[in-house]
Order: sequence, then C-alpha cells, then structure tokens
Amino acid sequence: MSILVELDISMNALSGSIPASLGNLTKLSNLFLQGNNLEGVIPSSLGNCKRLILLDLSNDKLTGEIPQQVIGLPSLSKLLNLSRNHFTGSLLMEVGNLKSLGVLDVSNSMLSGELPHSLGSCESLEVLHLQDNFFKGSIPSPMIGLKGIEELDLSRNNLSGEIPKFLGGFVFLKKLDLSFNEFWGAVPTGGGAFKNASAISITGNTKHCGGIANLQLPKCKPQKGGSSRSSKLIIPLVLSGLALLVIVMVMSYCFLCSLRRKRKEIPLSTLANNFLQVSYATLLRATDEFSSADLIGAGSFGYVYKGILDDNDKHQLVAVKVFNLLRHGGSKSFMTECEALRNIKHRNLVEIITACSSVDFNGHDFKALVYEYMDRGSLEEWLHPPTEIEEVREALNLEQRLDIAIDVASALDYLHNHCETPIVHCDLKPSNVLLDNEMTGHVSDFGRLVMTGRFLADSFLCFSVLTSVQFLTYNFPTVCPNFTFFIRLDSAQKKDAHQTSQK
Repeated sequence: MSILVELDISMNALSGSIPASLGNLTKLSNLFLQGNNLEGVIPSSLGNCKRLILLDLSNDKLTGEIPQQVIGLPSLSKLLNLSRNHFTGSLLMEVGNLKSLGVLDVSNSMLSGELPHSLGSCESLEVLHLQDNFFKGSIPSPMIGLKGIEELDLSRNNLSGEIPKFLGGFVFLKKLDLSFNEFWGAVPTGGGAFKNASAISITGNTKHCGGIANLQLPKCKPQKGGSSRSSKLIIPLVLSGLALLVIVMVMSYCFLCSLRRKRKEIPLSTLANNFLQVSYATLLRATDEFSSADLIGAGSFGYVYKGILDDNDKHQLVAVKVFNLLRHGGSKSFMTECEALRNIKHRNLVEIITACSSVDFNGHDFKALVYEYMDRGSLEEWLHPPTEIEEVREALNLEQRLDIAIDVASALDYLHNHCETPIVHCDLKPSNVLLDNEMTGHVSDFGRLVMTGRFLADSFLCFSVLTSVQFLTYNFPTVCPNFTFFIRLDSAQKKDAHQTSQK
C-alpha cells in the first residue's frame, strides 16, 4: 500500500470518518473520496502526502475546520475539491501556498469570514468556485494576481463593496458570477467577461450602474466638479448633522418604549398552533432540497424559494423564506415576523401559511416562514425588469399603478390604524410589494417592522411634516411610510418617462 499512486473509492456510499492512516501513502498522487457519506474532520495527516496533485472530498458530510496542512499543500496542482460539505471557520491564509493549483472548489461548504488576501498568490488558478458560503467583506485587491483565471464564481455570499476594476483586466475570464451579494457602484467596462453580458451575472445586487449597454443598467451619476476642499468639509458636516438627528430619534423612541409595560415574548407555538405543522424535511422536499433553480429572491436575512407543499393530497404552490441565522439579526427578524403575523390579516398583506423552527439534518438551527406564492412577482420587477427575465412584460399603465398604490395604502392604513398595537413597516419599497394573478398588490417582508404605541406613531407622522420630507422618506421608512411609498413610486414613474424619452 505504501507505493500506491492513485486511490479512487468515490460514489460508494461509504460512511464513517476518513482514516488518518491515509497520510502514510506518501507516494499517492490522486485521491478520490467524493460522493460518499463520510463524516468527521479531514485528517491533517493528509498533508504528509507530499506528491498529491489531486484531492476530491466533495459531496460528503465532513465537518470542522479545513486543516492548514491540506488547504496549503503545495504539491496540489490539478484539483482541490472540498465542495458540498459542512465545514466551520474560514478559508485559511495557507491557501496561498497553492501556487500551482488549477482548480479550487470550496462552494456550498458553510465557510465564513473574509476572503484571504493570499488567494492572489494562486497564480495558476483557472477555476475558482467560492459560491454558496457566508463570506463577507470586499474582494481583496491582491486577487489581481489571478491573471490566468477563466471561471470565477462568488455568488450567494455576503460580499460587499465595489466590483474591482482589475477584474476587467482578466483577459481569459469567460464566466464571472457575482450574483446575490451586496455589491454596489459602477460595473467595470474593461475586457474579459465585462465585454459580454452573457458571461457575467450580477443578479441580486440592486445598487449597480454603468457597464456595457447589454446589461441595461442605469447610468452612473457623473461626479460634480467644483471646490473639492469645500466638498470635503460640507459632506462631513451634513453627515454629522444627520447622524445627530438619528441619535435623537432613536433615544426618544427608546425612552418612550421604556415607559410602556414590557411585552412578553410570544412563543412560536402560538403561531404554529393556528396553522399546518411542517418539518424541515417537508420543506426540503417542497423546494427540491433548496435547489438554486427554485431560488426566487434573496434579502438581508435569508433566501426565498419557490416550492410545492403537499397537504392531504393537495399540492399548494408556496414561497419559503429561509432565514440566514449566521447573519447578525437573522433570528430576531424571524421572531419579529412571527410576532407580527400571528394577529394580522388583510387582503393586501401577503398571507402566511405556516412557520418552521427546527434543526436540519446536521443539527443546526433552522427557521423558515411559508407564504402564499405570488405569481406576478414584485412591483420592482414590473417597474424595472431585470435583464435576465426572458418574459416580455407590458409596462404598467397609470390605472394599474394607481390601483397598486391604493392596495399598498390600504395595507398601511390597516397596520397603522386598525391593529391592536400600531405597526410601522420600516422597509416599504417596490421590491417588497408582490402582485398576484389579478395584479393586486400585497405588502410583504415584515422583518424590520416596529410595533409602537399610538402616541409614538402619531409623533413620527407629525415629525415628518416639520422636517425635511425628502431626507426622512428615503432614509427612515418608519416616518410617514405611506408618503415614502408614493414618493418612490413617483420617482420610478419619472425615471421610466426619462428613459423612454432618451430612446
């Protein structure tokens, strides 16, 4: 066995842990263990296989941190595939030792933290897959060293910041997927993937502008000239004033809340007892194991999947909102929606079908809400259709826009004036207004709502009249949310008209 060069026991339904004795196979060059049911941690002894050029441990049930002896094994030159496992921790900086590696895939492995700067040292990489993890922060600038990269997938993470311009200099880049992150700003117009709209995906990043014409993104606002020194002085002063205003409002809110009796936390069972009971396994089947093909949206605290729920031989089309509990505020957002939705019901609010608070098959907490499915998508998609939607939609006419605005106003009037405790939505925008087959508007996403007393709600509404309306409505949806929506809707109409006049 000590002279073994290649070991392939993949796709054999093997269970148990990877034996540490594999590290004794010092002449091993190719090791295939993928597609089994292997559990436990990756033994660090695999780092003793100094001739290993290919390692595939994908599609198993491995846990723990990836050993630095493995992620930094310099001999790996063909493939390192650790995808579809259940690791903890981050991608270690030792990954920079893989200077000769061609393909690195750690996708869908529950990794977190920031991308290591040492990735830029992997100069031979042609394929890099990091999608479906919990990476945060920006794309590190040392990744400019990946000159030979042909395929780069960073989708479905929590990455943010501007798209680096150096990505436009990757002349061999044929596929770039940055979808469902929090990137913003101008899209580069250089070479590589940025020359071809079909080679780049930025779906789910709503604050982009520029790019090539085929991306159909709004134009970036030109930077105004003038005195740069005065601008540098004025902007901090304005921001400081706004920050002070925010602090005063928050402190006032906290003070008024302290005067009221503390409300007891509403247990999830109170909500669940009124609805169909579902388990994690049921939702897993309903969404085809949370397939990316069924992914219809992503937000601050989780993902939304389209699914089919079976109940006594009845098949019901639903939308399943799965909360990202690793993100700060995810669990609180789930409880906020549960507490609000247990007692409210209105024709212009998205109806909740049931909730699930359980654990997945790996023992991790799992929380999800199941809503009725809205066939016609969001108002945002009708006002500004994404380029990747193949369906050709007619523009909303004035009567339809007015009807939808009335629907939203009716929902807000109900929340503000007809609930036992007035509710302020706090995140009202066109993407949170869903449309059914009859183009009726339904307000959704209650993860940021505030349940206030009558005095506080009235104070907010009065305060909006005495202050800069434009600032408040765009930055504080808790203040005059009805007016906020109409201003945003009016802005969208003006934007549509402006774009039409330019064509």
